[in-house]
Amino acid sequence: MTKIVQSSPGLRRSWPEAPSEPRVRFEGKMMLPGLILLAALSILPFLALVAMSFSRVRLLGGVRLELVGLSNWVRSFTDADMWMSWLRTIIYFVLTVGLEMVLGLGIALCLYRVLRGRNLLLGLILLPMFVAPSIVGLLGRYLTDSTFGLYAYVLRSLGFTGDILGGTTSAFAAVVLMDVWEWTPLIALISLAGLSSVPQSVREAAAVDGASGWMTLRYIIFPAISNVLLVALLIRSMDAIRYFDIIWVTTNGGPADATKIVPIRLYETAFRFFDFGYAAAIGLTMLAFSILIARAFVRMLDTRGLTR
Repeated sequence: MTKIVQSSPGLRRSWPEAPSEPRVRFEGKMMLPGLILLAALSILPFLALVAMSFSRVRLLGGVRLELVGLSNWVRSFTDADMWMSWLRTIIYFVLTVGLEMVLGLGIALCLYRVLRGRNLLLGLILLPMFVAPSIVGLLGRYLTDSTFGLYAYVLRSLGFTGDILGGTTSAFAAVVLMDVWEWTPLIALISLAGLSSVPQSVREAAAVDGASGWMTLRYIIFPAISNVLLVALLIRSMDAIRYFDIIWVTTNGGPADATKIVPIRLYETAFRFFDFGYAAAIGLTMLAFSILIARAFVRMLDTRGLTR
């Protein structure tokens, strides 16, 4: 198609029109079926979950939803046992993520100073990360068994005579340490990658200026890898909020609900007591809490990116 332009009387010129840009490019058309399928697999279950949270789910004679209004939500915010589960979840979250960040960063700093055999040490340290969480729970269960467990034997020699998974405090500490053992290598790996990106010239300049090791770590290395540490913190936080496997395999939420965090209570509500409406409300509350945590970390990353 051409466009006729008249520049002077009796003179006409024809210029080709620029082709209009298609609204959906070829790559978008190729991805469209997959995006539609992904949206259907994500949005439809979410809408069903929202509908269930306002209903009582009947299973006899087929699945039926009986509208009950806000009763499930009111129950989730007034249930004392649920608030205790949230308290345990927050304590579990703070202990596991805090210990993993401190230990992972310490291991990364030690590995960064190793010149020979670093890859071999890193491979050995990363081994727990590749074990399935359920296997970690079974391994921890056998190691803490009061009859033949290695850790139980060591603790008995130190004066501890009780059952590790039978006491409320010791059981909670045991599942926390199992989680820390498995996922500290991930933080170490991410931190080591951040340390490798710090320019060697900057650290050499700090050494020439007489900065001590602690000053170099505090004023040079930590600010340089702070964004990397925030990403590692975000990754582990999203997983720690909904953690299930190790606790379910080892203690099943006991003893006396000492390790029954929100994911365990959600599973019991849905698949042991078949109260799917209440379980849907709990699940959506967990989703909202996860989104708030993620938004807080993303806002911190954006702020640090704008200030630099």
